[in-house]
Amino acid sequence: MDQQPLLGVSMSDMRCGPAIQEAMRLLGVEFPEAMGLGTAMALCFLYRATPNPPVSPAAPLASAGASWAATNDGVDRISRLPDQILRNVVSRLPAKDAARTAALASRWRGLWRSVPLVLVDSHILPACIQPERMAPGGDDLSSCLVVAAASRALAAHPGPFRCVHLTWSHMASHRAEITRWLQLLADKGVQELAFINRPWPLDLPLPAAIFRCTSLTRLHLGVWRLPDTASLPRATSFPHLRELVLSLVVVEEQDLAFLLNRSPVLEDLTIIASQTAVRLRIISRTLRCVQLGMCALADIRVVDAPRLERLFLWMTMGCGSEDELSHIKIGHAPNLRLLGHWQPEHHELEIGNTIIKAGTKMSTSTTVPSVQILALEVKFEVRDEVKMVPCFLKCFPNVETLHVFSRNSDKPSGKVNLKLWQEAGYIECVQRHVKKFVFQEFRGKRSELAFLKFIAESALVLEKMVVMVASKYSSSVGDVNGKLQPLTSAKWASENCKLIVFKSPSADGASPLWCFRIASDFSQIDPFDLITAGAERSTGASVLRHPNTL
Repeated sequence: MDQQPLLGVSMSDMRCGPAIQEAMRLLGVEFPEAMGLGTAMALCFLYRATPNPPVSPAAPLASAGASWAATNDGVDRISRLPDQILRNVVSRLPAKDAARTAALASRWRGLWRSVPLVLVDSHILPACIQPERMAPGGDDLSSCLVVAAASRALAAHPGPFRCVHLTWSHMASHRAEITRWLQLLADKGVQELAFINRPWPLDLPLPAAIFRCTSLTRLHLGVWRLPDTASLPRATSFPHLRELVLSLVVVEEQDLAFLLNRSPVLEDLTIIASQTAVRLRIISRTLRCVQLGMCALADIRVVDAPRLERLFLWMTMGCGSEDELSHIKIGHAPNLRLLGHWQPEHHELEIGNTIIKAGTKMSTSTTVPSVQILALEVKFEVRDEVKMVPCFLKCFPNVETLHVFSRNSDKPSGKVNLKLWQEAGYIECVQRHVKKFVFQEFRGKRSELAFLKFIAESALVLEKMVVMVASKYSSSVGDVNGKLQPLTSAKWASENCKLIVFKSPSADGASPLWCFRIASDFSQIDPFDLITAGAERSTGASVLRHPNTL
């Protein structure tokens, strides 16, 4: 699998700017200061979540310099290959190169029109033109050239279109063309489509012709106002759509519900930086993964989702007043395995018909036994938040991997010590099931140490504890070990536990590292574990097999 970018956003980095602005420019987001850094960052996440196309103009030619190239008898052996092989060759080329094969020989002339086309608009620009995804002033030369080249390619090829990425055009300046594109894509059977408006504006109306693309299996829409679905024909649907990504879109609750209801085989839903508060009601027999990132989240109600395995919340918060919480209700989700990042500051959890509060009495109706990997974000210096953690952990009795991200607090309130955890009572997942525990952004505070000590003294089957020390607080190995010295007085419940300590790669105050594409990849067992999986091999890591040797 290709290396994926990891997203961890520090508020201090957002203020100082240069490093993060350079990262944006590498993604083609030019002049982020012209749009506001928040919007520019959202665009970064949007582009990073876009799947790589199956072809690349930079792909190496594996056969370059091969021995057959030295044959100088003038015989065109490649053209003698069966049509099926030649079509396979052409299908692996970018659209511009595929079309050029027609000039090789008469045998090749019609081949590119007979294979499913992969069209990426940035691949068809002249080499002398450097495209930009955002530039002040709207349309420019690169956008006009992209539109003209894409229009020619879509009209010339009879289809089907295996994969189409249209992400470099200033769509507001070419409304007639983009409507025509969608009509052509619908008529010619597009399968995978990334259709992203190059801002501005951020709320450009998406043509309703998108709903004619019924052959779609994967769809990524970015920087649009989605159509009002009330006026669409009753038979409108995406019968083959398995993956849907909505980034920086304006979408009303009823229109989002329409998309889900009319996608009967949808497996993967991702919403990034929605411009409207997200209200999501999940009733799906096929949905397996739901991700919401950088969103104002009103509520998620998992009503009936028998195949749902992953529910991810990254940088979400309540909408409305500062104290208003996002409501997350888990109903029928018997296969839910991964859940996070839950934040007591922003999220209210309901299981069945019970809202979980500090002191809630647990029963079978208030637990989700299927969850095995859990991630939390907690301000350990805020007592009211910490008091919610034991109740929350009791809701998930079979968790085997627990990730906890320690968030800094500007307003500490209340005392948090080991006694608080000891008085919380029996927590089944901690005492009987947690095998791996990861604590991120450790700052050496007493409240954090109290929690670490509680885990050490309670987790009977714990095999590995990973502590990532916040970069600001880890000037030396001795300093790190000194901060963890109080753990030496702990009576570890698991004699074979391995303690791994290393410096966090994130800037202090950053959000947890995240990658949307990895999170929806089911070959990745633990998407929360982006940097700690290889912690023992990490440069500068301290690996201690017996904690009392600290």
